[in-house]
Amino acid sequence: MIVEEIMNDELYTLAPTNTVVEALKLMREKKVRHLPVVDEEYHVLGVITERDIKEALPSSLRDEPNSPVFNAKVEEIMVKNPLVGHPLDFVEEVALTFYESRVGCLPIVSGGKLVGIVTTTDLLYTYIELTGATEPGSKIEIRVSDTPGILFEITKVFHEHHANVQSVLVYPDSENTQNKILSIRVKTLNPLAMIEKLRKEGFDVLWPNLPGVSLQ
Repeated sequence: MIVEEIMNDELYTLAPTNTVVEALKLMREKKVRHLPVVDEEYHVLGVITERDIKEALPSSLRDEPNSPVFNAKVEEIMVKNPLVGHPLDFVEEVALTFYESRVGCLPIVSGGKLVGIVTTTDLLYTYIELTGATEPGSKIEIRVSDTPGILFEITKVFHEHHANVQSVLVYPDSENTQNKILSIRVKTLNPLAMIEKLRKEGFDVLWPNLPGVSLQ
């Protein structure tokens, strides 16, 4: 998946000469927390966020709308020369940028001009969509050896039970570096028969594993 598929292209922007109070008003009207600051040709000059404004204002002045501080230009407190992305960047690469740089948004630039913006909320929503959590289904977690073909052997069980796989996530096993944990969502509300089959095939099903619940 590329950034172009998840970015917001309905853009709300500021000029560097806009004031802090104008930035706050736009954020509240549009219910956003991040605003790119651009010039007349839509070149990105900076980014201003609610957090930037709060940190720039002494706590004693935050409830004083007539304070001269609110008339400061956004260019005085914005983050200048921010990190930017491209519409063809992969979403996982952008997620890594968010993680490593601790940013809350990423302006998306093409041809030197702003064309979109991605926020942590966009990434979270995309993750939820990719995992299939928005659709009815069941999650099964299995500890497997890190060997070629193991996923094929597991999916054969789902095929036998006519269950569609909604998503597959793979992450390391904290107890053994030679293993992996597969977190699989299947489109069924009763996965017990599949779990029983997986265990008969010798797979270590970690979840569901409810005390007192028998699969027999």
